[in-house]
Amino acid sequence: MKKLKLENSSYKALLPEFKQWLDILGYSVATVKYSPIYLQEFFYWLEQQHIKHINQVTRANVIQYFDYLKERPNQNTAGALSKNYINGHLSALKRFNTYLKKHSHKGISIHLHFEKTDKLHASDIVTESEIKQLFKATQYSNPYEHIRLRDKAILVVLYSCGLRRNEAVHLDLADVLFDKERLFVRQGKNYKERYVPINGYNLRILEDYIYESRAKYYKASENEALFINHQGGRMGGQSFKLRLRAIIKATENEELIEKKITPHKLRHSIATHLLEREVPIEAISQFLGHSSLESTQVYTHILEELKI
Repeated sequence: MKKLKLENSSYKALLPEFKQWLDILGYSVATVKYSPIYLQEFFYWLEQQHIKHINQVTRANVIQYFDYLKERPNQNTAGALSKNYINGHLSALKRFNTYLKKHSHKGISIHLHFEKTDKLHASDIVTESEIKQLFKATQYSNPYEHIRLRDKAILVVLYSCGLRRNEAVHLDLADVLFDKERLFVRQGKNYKERYVPINGYNLRILEDYIYESRAKYYKASENEALFINHQGGRMGGQSFKLRLRAIIKATENEELIEKKITPHKLRHSIATHLLEREVPIEAISQFLGHSSLESTQVYTHILEELKI
């Protein structure tokens, strides 16, 4: 959504205060960035409805706004807004409601459920053979060796260790515990920390990246981040997505390219592969950092679908 200019001074004042509150509470970089953007669109819509103060917002207004979102065209691609995008708006509004209540406001009446997104299917799972192709493709995914070694290390944390993209972004050098064969995940979902096991083979890949590749990045010695970009800063989530896309393209496998593999699909894939090897579901749940076994049970259905 292109940036919308607000006229209402009270709405304009709320945006930076809300963003600062999210940052102080330790929300992810993506949440801190995008929640105020979603909220700005809501404020802009309120202005168009001549609703000049947050106290005037009713439950009916909120319902009307989300009905509007479901009808609004997607400005980047043909068709309507995705369910995930609409859910992002709802999440942002619910966070804003919490912010209001923490600041002595009655809040906004929100009685909406998240849109049901498409379920995970067996076709979303990257096979072990395809995973091997991805790792092999890091031998020629870029003309520069230090980038190729980083590509391989990225696959290790996203697939072999099953990290969420945001967790990989926030890994520091000190989080690679070579002696304990563990990765320390400090920026897990819902602020949960965990230790993720990593075998000797994958540790050697990280070691090659750290000692042979990472130092070649600009100002690498001045940054504690594990993954460094060309400007010497911490690699962002979008950069992970782009490098994965480059690795996939390097395979020259049309079926693999059409599969539209994302970092999260790699996470789904390692979970499914572990279940195939009869690893206890409780161990997989802990490995992934799930808050309940219910979240992990989805992979049993995927496994059944794969066997059909």
